[in-house]
Amino acid sequence: MGLKVLVVDDSAVVRQTLSDILLADRDIDEVVTAQDPYVAAARLRQFVPDVITLDVEMPRMDGLSFLKKIMSQHPIPVVMCSSLTETNSETALRAMEYGAVDIIQKPRMGTKQFLDESKVVICDAVKAAAKASVRRQSRTTTISTEKKLNADVILAKPGGRAMIQTTETIVAVGASTGGTEALRTFVEMLPADFPGVIIVQHMPEHFTTSFAERLNSLSKMTVKEAADGDTVMPGRVLLAPGNRHMLLQRSGARYYVQIKDGPLVSRHRPSVDVLFRSAARYAGKNAVGVIMTGMGDDGAKGMLEMKQAGAATIAQDEKSCVVFGMPKVAIELGGVDQVVPLMKIAQAVASLCY
Repeated sequence: MGLKVLVVDDSAVVRQTLSDILLADRDIDEVVTAQDPYVAAARLRQFVPDVITLDVEMPRMDGLSFLKKIMSQHPIPVVMCSSLTETNSETALRAMEYGAVDIIQKPRMGTKQFLDESKVVICDAVKAAAKASVRRQSRTTTISTEKKLNADVILAKPGGRAMIQTTETIVAVGASTGGTEALRTFVEMLPADFPGVIIVQHMPEHFTTSFAERLNSLSKMTVKEAADGDTVMPGRVLLAPGNRHMLLQRSGARYYVQIKDGPLVSRHRPSVDVLFRSAARYAGKNAVGVIMTGMGDDGAKGMLEMKQAGAATIAQDEKSCVVFGMPKVAIELGGVDQVVPLMKIAQAVASLCY
């Protein structure tokens, strides 16, 4: 049986667009819509979805209030569907803390490439949510077999060892579904003088700005959304901006990040595979790679390349993952040295850095 989805949004255009996108996916069988939470509550009396997509701002009751009711009464995986505004970004991130599984950008009209990429991101987010551990019943879904580009389109595979030796340690982290809360836990545990950390979290553009600010308010380190040319240094965490790839680069002993456009890699932009490949090339054995909760396989090949270049590698364990997809594939490929519970990842990384 395919998945069943309830789409809750006050815009008739968005409801229709989301329905068309979701029903075109072979893993999704049924989509029911509602224009506000009150109508959605009525729908839920007769229709039990596997996933709910929920607008942030709606009349009569906002998405955050409805999310709280869902999670307190009958938990169902929820994906927040938001437009790109600062207020919506803050609300959507707060929704993640209250139990939402993921955030997607509202579909809008644009070029064919934009619409094609939106379809990939929206369907993958819904299918990942269906596998999330917010409910007891699990359902197996598959990633679409559409052509998937690898990191070759952004950066060639590293040939041989990394550049000349340096004493600077770099920590590269990748996460997807469930990653916002996992990263919060990880970053909160890091001391102020911890080696430089570079992170890719699958998230729409502009949301990463708010997410970086939130992490910065909780962390002893300085956390910022990465800008092109930012130096990677102790005491600083750089978060890849949404919808842009982030690569580690090196000039002499100085590490910095490059922010660039490009196609989806492993179905994502930013891509963990791109970040990890660049860490393999420019940091080699001076790097530590961490792959966290998320559906799919982004980062698995890149982590193997990091290990082959001499880096230490860590995967989050299944029990503490919201979705044990990315770490699972990385482990199966042989790219992981240690499998560690979320609450012990910071300690495990620190033991490799000092």
